[in-house]
Amino acid sequence: MDTILVVNAGSSSLKFEVFAAAKQLTRLVKGKMEGIGTAPHLTIKGAGGDRLADESYPCETVPDLPAAMRLVGQWLRERHDGRLIAIGHRVVHGGPDHMHPVRIDEALVRELERYTPLAPLHQPNNLAPIRAILEHQPQLAQVACFDTAFHRGHDPMADHYAIPAHYFAEGVRRYGFHGLSYEYVAGRLAAIAPEVGMGRVIVAHLGSGASLCALHQGKSVESTLGFTALDGLPMGTRCGQIDPGVLLYLLQQRGMTPDELQDLLYKESGLKGLSGISNDVRDLLASDAPGAVLALDHFIHRIGFNTGALAAVLGGLDAFVFTAGVGENSPVMRERIAKKLVWLGAKLDAGRNAAGELLISSEDSRIAVYCVPTDEELMIARHTFALVTA
Repeated sequence: MDTILVVNAGSSSLKFEVFAAAKQLTRLVKGKMEGIGTAPHLTIKGAGGDRLADESYPCETVPDLPAAMRLVGQWLRERHDGRLIAIGHRVVHGGPDHMHPVRIDEALVRELERYTPLAPLHQPNNLAPIRAILEHQPQLAQVACFDTAFHRGHDPMADHYAIPAHYFAEGVRRYGFHGLSYEYVAGRLAAIAPEVGMGRVIVAHLGSGASLCALHQGKSVESTLGFTALDGLPMGTRCGQIDPGVLLYLLQQRGMTPDELQDLLYKESGLKGLSGISNDVRDLLASDAPGAVLALDHFIHRIGFNTGALAAVLGGLDAFVFTAGVGENSPVMRERIAKKLVWLGAKLDAGRNAAGELLISSEDSRIAVYCVPTDEELMIARHTFALVTA
């Protein structure tokens, strides 16, 4: 049996899935190594949800991502049958030139390293397992699937910043992210509600990273994320939209170094910074501390604010879609956000929302509201399979 491995590497975690590569992709294994470098823990489940592994390791055994890849690879070789034909990787930043998934070689890795300053939390970790596999198994096909690619069809006008135009040619432009998630959701909408999927849709990818995307005829026309993954909505630890003058003030008047400013914006802001408690929405919902209330109120306010802007870009709205961790799993947050969309005609059905059904709007809602679980790993597997079998 031919198989495809999908790898989604983070700063301290490694998510992976194995798919049978036949006429139709079938998920066989889903796993995650968490706590890399601190408290490594591996969990793996089979296709039916049965637990295949649940193990903790000493910190020195899994100090980094390459070590995690080796351990996961060993487990797969020993416990899982199948001939691995390719590995698909999520790579957050593809720059201005990559509109589609591509086969990986040394030259591509060197090119993608250039975008590390634009995605410092993601790009180094995305590339670490790629380098390790190139070193130890150079004959194995690897495919890079970019979070920016889905947005590359924008009107250039939408991706310009109002700075001298030559910077756009140099790559200083709005890219947008979470594209693999939006691509999957757009495909699901086309399958479950074709007329809606071809209309004016805003998708809310709400997780530790958060953004909104305006879709028309299933294609991205605008996104809240821009040059880096800092723009738009406040996130777990990232600031979201901020006046550039604040950054100049912190550099010039407060004497912050660029590294200190980067840590502030990427690691100490967002829900964590506002609340002073946690970057996890579940923790904030469970707390009545003023900081927790402020953080969630601000998050919801900015979602409503940006939804209005994207609805204006689309010239109206036919549907709103919740996806990703918070969007899929928190009926309370969906309800609170939907109240910000009443002026657009959104009205939830309380029972459908509580049950997490696919369609959660009421019969008399002027726009359809959906809760669509995303599946970035399946999207990566599809792209990888298509490329290596073309």
